[in-house]
Amino acid sequence: MLQGAAADCNSAEATHAWFDSKIAHQMISRTYGSFAKNCLLFCSKVLHILLHKMLCAQLGFEAIPVHHSSMNIKQRGKIYQLVKRVPRRYQPVEARETVWISLHTDSESVAKAKAPMAWAQMIEAWEARLAGDSTDAESRFEAAKELAAVRGFRYMPAARVAKLERHELLQRVEAVQTLGNELHLIEAAAVLGTIAEPPIKVSRALELFWTLAKAKTLGKSEAQVKKWKSPIKQAIRDFIAVVGDKAIGEISRDDVRAFRDWWLERIETEDLNPTTVNKNMDHFGKVLKLVNEEKRLGLTLPLGGLRLEEGEKNTRPPFSLDWIKNKLLKRGALDGLDAEARAVLLVMVNTGARPSEICALTASTINLSSNVPYISIEPDGRKLKTKHARRKIPLVGVSLEALRAFPDGFPRYRESEGLSKAISDYLTANGLRETAAHSLYSLRHSFEDRMLKVGVDERIRRDLMGHRLTRERYGEGADLEHLHTLIQAIAL
Repeated sequence: MLQGAAADCNSAEATHAWFDSKIAHQMISRTYGSFAKNCLLFCSKVLHILLHKMLCAQLGFEAIPVHHSSMNIKQRGKIYQLVKRVPRRYQPVEARETVWISLHTDSESVAKAKAPMAWAQMIEAWEARLAGDSTDAESRFEAAKELAAVRGFRYMPAARVAKLERHELLQRVEAVQTLGNELHLIEAAAVLGTIAEPPIKVSRALELFWTLAKAKTLGKSEAQVKKWKSPIKQAIRDFIAVVGDKAIGEISRDDVRAFRDWWLERIETEDLNPTTVNKNMDHFGKVLKLVNEEKRLGLTLPLGGLRLEEGEKNTRPPFSLDWIKNKLLKRGALDGLDAEARAVLLVMVNTGARPSEICALTASTINLSSNVPYISIEPDGRKLKTKHARRKIPLVGVSLEALRAFPDGFPRYRESEGLSKAISDYLTANGLRETAAHSLYSLRHSFEDRMLKVGVDERIRRDLMGHRLTRERYGEGADLEHLHTLIQAIAL
């Protein structure tokens, strides 16, 4: 193809026409990336300068100086060798000052024809070695795949290399260049597969997604692309805030459940539509699915059952009174939780406050010295979930004892979204979920159910829960002493 090009391209116009008709379809594709790079190097010998520069510009490679002097070819025995000094750029990965590259022929004319491509392959191998010398795990792995390809092999992990047929394994070993009597370690790692593929974290998966889903942006304006990206970015930010920036292969079913529980809480407190939530979780899922598929990771992603059904905002069941008493509050049952997470859970038992509201408590909103100890759900530097959330809740039983241990609140979780996951993981690991549908938030529903069973008035129940009253609201409601009496009757 290149010889034909050299003959065809006798002017700038002819070169441009050849470029449009052939290169655009045969060399721009990523599939031909490695071949195209070699072609650029070969062009320095067989094409004139104009074509070479245009190829470099179109493919994004640095232009290679064109030299017309003949390659230094010498015979060693009967076989011709290409003899070249090692460029300074590659000295960190090549100990030899001069390299002798066998051209595998005893014909001088054939050796001269083969020399430029042999040198191009040597340059490409050195470039891959430089990349493989990086401290960045992803760069090292990509370089290993490229270097293996330069040597004529497909990169595969060492465990698979070890299972190859004997002759295939020997081919790989023999392909590794030697320095004196020692293997070149970077080449050996690439050809023999000893460089582990780095795990892809959720944040990195998003970066890869933009490239893998590039076709989705074709024909879109800059504003349209921004609009398309925005909810996807938000979905990834939400997951990382709740679960953390985990490797996608390490995401567990419990992680997904914690993410779902976090959304369920937001549905109730912010009056969100489940459809909006489903779109967010769909965006998160499609990022992981595309990266898993296109990168051939072979992962089984635990994304099933993530979507919410319409009307699901009130479907989480309450813990039964028996379960709370004999399981959650059993001596030692919560000892494995960190102290702050354990205290938050205990505060929920007799207040029904939202986890986020409890985490936001400070010394100024925890009142332990008054005749009736209470917590005050106030803005206090943050926005309340709803306008009805502002309220005072008396403290009794295990909830009062928990806050006496933390009179200044819970700084570990005040600005973190990690509480729900920490407790969710613990409940699951220790068999403390009454059913798979139960979560930390089920304690809030249980508190409301206990009030209902002893006949607490709807107005008082809604005031304590921070819910909107569906009828006209008259007066200031019950005072702290009265609320304390009512809650004391159901205290645990």
